[in-house]
Amino acid sequence: MPIYEYRCEDCGKISEFLLIKTDEKVIPECKRCKSKMMSRVLSKVRVIRSEESRMESLADPSKWGDLDEKDPKSMAKLMKRMGKEFGDEMDMNMDEMEQAIEQEMTGPRPEGGSEE
Repeated sequence: MPIYEYRCEDCGKISEFLLIKTDEKVIPECKRCKSKMMSRVLSKVRVIRSEESRMESLADPSKWGDLDEKDPKSMAKLMKRMGKEFGDEMDMNMDEMEQAIEQEMTGPRPEGGSEE
């Protein structure tokens, strides 16, 4: 079932239309302003990937070329990449994680100590 996207010439809103039958004629109407002045736009391709496929992608050694496990920023970058790969499944605050990695690399701060 194809989904077609049209941009309204009047308000600029993009509206999606799902066609049940491929031979069905669509006369698009803007869902915001009801204008019939619509032009078809190229839709983005969406691919559903399995968890196994996402894990294989992360395990690909060619994608690890810039990884330095001793550099907290490099590790945070890897975690961000993993977050993108798994979407909302990895709901982490990246700033907190980066700080935790830095702390782990530099050792614990003394009680009441500052970051200086």
